[in-house]
Amino acid sequence: MVKKVLLFGDIGIDDTVALIYASLNEEIEIVGIVADYGNVSREDAVSNIYYLLKMFHFPERISVIRGAEVPLTGEQPTFYPEIHGEHGLGPIIPNDDHELKIENFLEIVKIIEKYKDDLVIVNIGRLTSLATMFILYRDLMKNVKEFYIMGGAFWIPGNVTTVAEANFHGDPIAVNIVLTYANNVTIFPLNATQKAIVTPGMVDYIDQFGKTKIFKPLMEYYTRFYKERDPSLQGSPIHDALTLMATIFPEMFTYEFYPVIVVDELKGPARGQSIAETRPYEKQNNGEKIHRIAFDINYDMFFHNFLSVMTGQALNNE
Repeated sequence: MVKKVLLFGDIGIDDTVALIYASLNEEIEIVGIVADYGNVSREDAVSNIYYLLKMFHFPERISVIRGAEVPLTGEQPTFYPEIHGEHGLGPIIPNDDHELKIENFLEIVKIIEKYKDDLVIVNIGRLTSLATMFILYRDLMKNVKEFYIMGGAFWIPGNVTTVAEANFHGDPIAVNIVLTYANNVTIFPLNATQKAIVTPGMVDYIDQFGKTKIFKPLMEYYTRFYKERDPSLQGSPIHDALTLMATIFPEMFTYEFYPVIVVDELKGPARGQSIAETRPYEKQNNGEKIHRIAFDINYDMFFHNFLSVMTGQALNNE
């Protein structure tokens, strides 16, 4: 059955890879994209979406929605051009010819009402817009079938601070709102997503046999950053594409189940830290929701599916 996906993203390189993957996978139908600040500004995210929708021939009916510009903390966001490029697409500067200049956030309501319990929400950026939906429309949000959230780092180093991953660090207040009210949540922290490594050899293979156009320059830019930070890496992780893949391949992951909170103190070294309650007598519980967390991946399954979809070729599993 085709997954109807409403995607929330701060469209940088790994978000772009997720969209390219979706465009080539017949099991995923993107029904709307919410453009948020994060890797880049909201306006850059909107421009990137229109550029990618046109380049990869997505259906014209896909709604592009202007999401949050700043976090619920009220701070000015930090962008990451050293990772994702000036506009979020590495060395590529998209043509800014889109016509969406009005606020249309309430389009999210129409999408949820249309698809109801067939709808899956995948959030691969900051969680501000998604949290806002729970503040405004708690009952409506109960209609969403599942939530897949890329974020967090449990008992391992973060990628923004020693303890925090970027999406959770950027708006920890929003994360706690979502984790308090959302049902059927799966969290994809760095524990799992940093293992979804795409090597230069994989990039070359996809570039040679696939129809992905901008994939190679994007990944070369992205990999350069990761290799400079950690020369031992064999490539770069595609956090967001992995989270989207999980909607159709849940068996690719090893899960554990815990209540989760995020440190939402805005000052201090613990900001954005994701904390799972692992004490068995506390899990019995005090009314907190217990969330599914992906801690590991089957890399062979990831490797074969990603290359197969990105090239349109069936690969030998041996």
